[in-house]
Amino acid sequence: MSSPLRLGIAGLGTVGIGVVKIVQKHADLLAKRSGRGIAITAISARDRMKNRDADISAYRWEDDPMAVAQAGDVDLYVELIGGDNGIARQSIEAALRSGKDVVTANKALLAMHGQELAELAESLGRVIRFEAAVAGGIPVIKTMTESLAGNGITRVMGVMNGTCNYILTRMESAGLPYEAVFEEARQLGYLEADPNLDVGGIDAGHKLAILSSIAFGTRVNFDAVEIEGIERVSIDDIRRAADMGYRIKLLGVAQITPRGLEQRMSPCLVPADSPIGQLAGGTNMVVVEGDSVGQIVLRGAGAGEGPTASAVMSDIVEVARGVRLPVFGQPATGLEPAQPARTAVPAAYYMRLELQDKPGALAKIASVLGDAGISIDRMRQYGHASDSSVPVLVVTHKTTPDAIDFAIEALPRTGVLVSDPVELRIEEV
Repeated sequence: MSSPLRLGIAGLGTVGIGVVKIVQKHADLLAKRSGRGIAITAISARDRMKNRDADISAYRWEDDPMAVAQAGDVDLYVELIGGDNGIARQSIEAALRSGKDVVTANKALLAMHGQELAELAESLGRVIRFEAAVAGGIPVIKTMTESLAGNGITRVMGVMNGTCNYILTRMESAGLPYEAVFEEARQLGYLEADPNLDVGGIDAGHKLAILSSIAFGTRVNFDAVEIEGIERVSIDDIRRAADMGYRIKLLGVAQITPRGLEQRMSPCLVPADSPIGQLAGGTNMVVVEGDSVGQIVLRGAGAGEGPTASAVMSDIVEVARGVRLPVFGQPATGLEPAQPARTAVPAAYYMRLELQDKPGALAKIASVLGDAGISIDRMRQYGHASDSSVPVLVVTHKTTPDAIDFAIEALPRTGVLVSDPVELRIEEV
């Protein structure tokens, strides 16, 4: 058997400690599956004295991650610090230049700087692997770069943030408003330190940008992802969607069209009986469509110590086996910049309006929609929200995003709206 693969781990949070536990628990199994031993040499984290629920006394402690990245007795640098710049990026670059391969779970860094890091790694003959960066324990990166290598990918979509999915499904099951479930998620530790990364759709947008690059052979371009979070989704939206046979999900969709690369992350209505519609709690799902394989669905835990550490370990074992692939599945210098494109695919839309309770209000709404070229499939007035206003639900026939934008801009000029309208795309999945 070959000499052991020596790991240096920077970052001992939930995922980092999960990796330590797997190495300790499955040392013999890992050696058999990879053909060589896997051993931890050096570790680093912010707080040396923190209780981490694992025995790390056998490993050399370094206060500075750079010392781990450049250590002569480390073969593989495992970066689990996080952050889209700073020490995470600096230490990865240092590790590559020191002749080390890299495993990371850092989606933000890859979404923002993946192209530069990939070019650096490949120019030095090193590899960067990042299965844990997207969808936790779901092996979507390997599926796309290896199992589906013979396919032209036509579309990638899915639910990629477990916290948002937890909030939306909890609102429906418990009948609770968004604010109450948001606070519940915060108390349970489900939210990032900056909650907007979750509920604002940014975390999921990072993941979509990475998958788009792999799927379509384009340079990662997070700035081109259209992002809308779930903050505007109310318990009334949840209930009314359910009445129509739909559920609301924060859904990412990426596809190449003649106009360019569409990348969007936004709350959408999906059929309740579809695989995505049935996805509950913190679970993630990624759907990949290939020209040969058709549609495949990958479902599993999107976060947590065990699932994410499992994904990190899968990359470590692949490096131990000697598997060497370009970072994004094909040489980084050959990745093409994609022309960003807004979706032009027609879809039906759900619209929630709060109108003044006075004659002619509905007629003015219908007139604006007609002027925008939008045909109404159904319109329903619910019980009065107050003595002076009434909620109205409109579902359109298929129309274009541009037509919806025109209508949303024009509706306030009718003078009958009590609050800003909410519009959600009804996605065919």
